[in-house]
Amino acid sequence: MQRVEAQITRLIQECDYDEVTHLFAMLQGGKRLRAKLILKIASKHKDAPLLAAIVELIHAASLLHDDVIDEAMTRRGEASINATDGSKTAVMLGDILYSKAFTELVAFDKEVAQTIASSVTALSKGEMMDVKMAENFNSDEQRYLDMLYLKTATLIEAAAKASAILAGKDADKHALYGRNLGLSFQIIDDILDITADEKTLGKPAMNDYVEGKCTLPYIYLYEKLNNEDKEKLISLHAKKPTVEELHWMQAKMQEHKTIEKSFQLAQKLSNEAKQAMHEDESLVNILETMIKRSY
Repeated sequence: MQRVEAQITRLIQECDYDEVTHLFAMLQGGKRLRAKLILKIASKHKDAPLLAAIVELIHAASLLHDDVIDEAMTRRGEASINATDGSKTAVMLGDILYSKAFTELVAFDKEVAQTIASSVTALSKGEMMDVKMAENFNSDEQRYLDMLYLKTATLIEAAAKASAILAGKDADKHALYGRNLGLSFQIIDDILDITADEKTLGKPAMNDYVEGKCTLPYIYLYEKLNNEDKEKLISLHAKKPTVEELHWMQAKMQEHKTIEKSFQLAQKLSNEAKQAMHEDESLVNILETMIKRSY
């Protein structure tokens, strides 16, 4: 990871603009999940740290744009770039990170480069789908999972697949692993948005629903409610609930076990990924650590 961080620092410095260096230093590093995945899969390849750095720049760029779209004032418990320096600056910084990542990516083997590049197109499409879906209450589980795959899982899938290609390993198995890791990771995040406290989250609890995001626990809840309660749930969509309304939603989720059902899907996806990578203990450990983040 030190080599990855060194590559990231080099790429930012090569942008040759103090403002970019300053703003990028304000971004919180995060879990570096995608980078760690690449290093584990292609541990012996000399270009693995550079590929990991490229993917982390792409991920950082997507988060910058995501915060602007969501008008999010915090990111990982700290003020977001759009909060401190404005949305225009955040968008431009994201554009610079994307561009620098692609400048470096073209030096890789064509199949590796295409795998990462195509995932960025999918990621952007997923972001657009997410915004459109937030306009109205969504009760379609498959539609939500399709969006989740594009917005979150596709870059993790691409990181796993591209590093497998780099290392001469089974690309399809690693792609399945990355896809399921990404999906289950985000489902756990959706659960934590409801079950974790504000200090842990770095944002208000149940904030997804306030932003118009109908995650799995809400979709499963809608399926279980009577018509009157369905109308109440829809009426609270994309609005800041009162304490009473918040408690009502939480109580109904407990009653109908929608958190548990969401977790079961995350567990199922995780188990499929474990099965694909059962011979690689380090990759299995990533899945187990991810699942343990839950409630």
